[in-house]
Amino acid sequence: MNRFPFAAALAASLLLAACQTSQSSADGAPAAPAPVPKSTPAAPPAPPAPVAQEAMLDRIETTGARRRLEATRMAQAPAPTAYAVMPPQRPPAPPANREEYADLDDNPVRRASEHPVSTFSVDVDTGSYSNVRRMLRAGVRPPPDAVRAEEFINYFDHGHPAPRTREVPFAVTTEIAPAPWDPARHLLMVGIRGYDVPKAQLPPANLVFLVDTSGSMHSPDKLPLLRQAFGALVDQLRAQDRVSIVAYAGSAGLVLPPTAGDRKGEILAALGRLQAGGSTNGGAGIELAYAMARQGFVEGGANRVILATDGDFNVGTVDRDALEAMVADQRGSGIALTTLGFGTGNYNDAMAERLADAGDGNHAYVDTLLEARKVLVEEMASTLLTIARDVKVQVEFNPAVVAEYRLVGYSNRMLREEDFANDRVDAGDIGAGHEVTALYEIALAGSGGERLPALRYAAPAQTTAATGELAHLRLRYKLPGNDRSRLIEVPLRRDAIRAQPGESLRFAATVAAFADALRGGHHLGGWNWDAIAASAAANRGDDRWGLRAEFATLVEAGRLATRADAHAGGD
Repeated sequence: MNRFPFAAALAASLLLAACQTSQSSADGAPAAPAPVPKSTPAAPPAPPAPVAQEAMLDRIETTGARRRLEATRMAQAPAPTAYAVMPPQRPPAPPANREEYADLDDNPVRRASEHPVSTFSVDVDTGSYSNVRRMLRAGVRPPPDAVRAEEFINYFDHGHPAPRTREVPFAVTTEIAPAPWDPARHLLMVGIRGYDVPKAQLPPANLVFLVDTSGSMHSPDKLPLLRQAFGALVDQLRAQDRVSIVAYAGSAGLVLPPTAGDRKGEILAALGRLQAGGSTNGGAGIELAYAMARQGFVEGGANRVILATDGDFNVGTVDRDALEAMVADQRGSGIALTTLGFGTGNYNDAMAERLADAGDGNHAYVDTLLEARKVLVEEMASTLLTIARDVKVQVEFNPAVVAEYRLVGYSNRMLREEDFANDRVDAGDIGAGHEVTALYEIALAGSGGERLPALRYAAPAQTTAATGELAHLRLRYKLPGNDRSRLIEVPLRRDAIRAQPGESLRFAATVAAFADALRGGHHLGGWNWDAIAASAAANRGDDRWGLRAEFATLVEAGRLATRADAHAGGD
């Protein structure tokens, strides 16, 4: 049976016409054309040659075969799945944020009649400020517990005068003026500045770089930045200095034995060999680092372990109390511990800060190479050389003059009243050239600035002969190597109250307000973000390194981050 009847009929017609034409030519005379009626259409064109006819038939047959083959394949193909077109995929979830911060509560407002004495340990740490700066630059609102007001304030130089002689290792100054956010209240600023030592006159240093080389330190803001940071310190070392390098990841290992500071090529090469990988056995690293510090101990020198880590201790001794006890046991040998925090995502701020406190050292966070130079180069003397140990501050307020007070920050540095004169109670240390600033917000009696309601049965404040005194300031400290503390006393007179705060107090108050705003703004009085920004711009003072100008930009970043967090439903 012919599968293509139309094609066969067409071919037969074409062959018949060709045969008729060929027959007329064979008779020798042309055939006379038949008359064509007017209504008859024109004759069709001449048929193709036989070869062309055969090719046409082949093409028709081939095309049909191809179509039959395609139909067969489609019939035999499996049915399409329900998801022939893949749905859009969700982007991968960002890595979990495992950063850890210790719980932090603001100091309460106290009635001077009930609690006239306030006692705290000094703090020279600055890590909270640079860590929060890192978050704000990334457009992230920091968690409230990451914001420690005293570390914000002490990040900056407030120009407190230095001591005239070294007989007393630091000078103490005070200033009292109305609070910028509430004229009915006042601010008391306590400033402490240690004597400075030129780099060339620093005693020999015995340093142990204790470097976290675990897998969590792989990112560019961790181990690579750490190598650069220590490289900046190595450039400042002298022939009399010694450096050892201990690395820990799974187990601790000695990378560089005690090496003279002028052999910089060897030290830098050892730093360059550090690679990240493995888990974090911080306890083993600390033990080996202190062993190397004891091996290279310099009598009368600056003996210090510098721990650089993201704080993620996850094998070996991981209990924070056990690590603190390990470090505290070593401080009696004259070896201090400085901690440098690095990185994002699993930074353990709580661990780094508490280990530095236990080790009679300081804590900083390094977010940029400029910060590394600030901590390890510009402030090298204060970072490495301790000039006073166990420094405690105690302020006794006169209830006849002061109704209320609140210490700004230092909430994790508070001491009991009886701890002040107890030389066995540890406190903060001060390095050469270090500044410590503390702010009290106070309400004078009868000023109308009181925040606590009047008590129904409260006894009236006793009027003493010292009604001219607003408060009495006491400091205790130990000289390095001594176990007995010395006492400094400074009376604060009411007639010392200034009508307006000076530039230093205005800037310190602005920094304190910024920290409070990031924590929720509970103590800002009549101030808001606009007022903080205006004060930050107006009180830059002597800004040699541009830190105050940078602070003004961070205020704007803080405003945007808190606003975005509020719109997103955050606290």
